[in-house]
Amino acid sequence: MFWQRWSCRDFQNKPISEEAVTALLEAARWAPSGGNLQPWRFVVVKNAAVKGELALAAFGQEFLVQAPLVIAVCAVPEESAVNYGERGRALYCLQDTAAAVQNILLQAALLGLGTCWVGAFRESAVARALNLPEGEKPVVLIPIGYPEGPMPQDRLRKPLTSVVRTVD
Repeated sequence: MFWQRWSCRDFQNKPISEEAVTALLEAARWAPSGGNLQPWRFVVVKNAAVKGELALAAFGQEFLVQAPLVIAVCAVPEESAVNYGERGRALYCLQDTAAAVQNILLQAALLGLGTCWVGAFRESAVARALNLPEGEKPVVLIPIGYPEGPMPQDRLRKPLTSVVRTVD
C-alpha cells in the first residue's frame, strides 16, 4: 500500500532487478506534467564512485552510497518555459518533477523497496558528478534499495482536521 512508503536510510546489500528499475522509471514517465511537456530527465546511478560524489554533494548523507541504486530526477526548465514562460521555468518544471518523484516513491513501496527523498545538496556539485548537460537542473536524489529493517511503527501524521479546510 502506498501509505507504507517511508524514508529509508538503511539498505541491504542486495541488487535491484532491471525489471524493477524499469517499473520505477515507467512510473516516473507517466507522472502528470503541465501541458504534457514532460520537462524531466532521470539519471540512473549504480556506480559506487559517483554515488560517493553525490553523498559528498549532499552534505555527507552516506546512505546514498549504501543504496544499490540512486535515481537523480532533473528538471529542464526551458522545456516548460516554451509554453508557460517564466512561470513554467520557475515553477511548473519543479511541480512536474515532484510528481515524477512521488510516482517513483510509490512504485518503489509497491515493489517492497525503500526510498528517501533527498533535496539537500549542492546543485552544482551534483550536476558535475552526473555530468549533466547545460539546461538540466538536479532537483531530487532518490536512493533506492531493499530496507535493512521493518518500517518504523511510530510514523505520526497530523490529523486531517488540522490540515484540511473546506470551502463551500
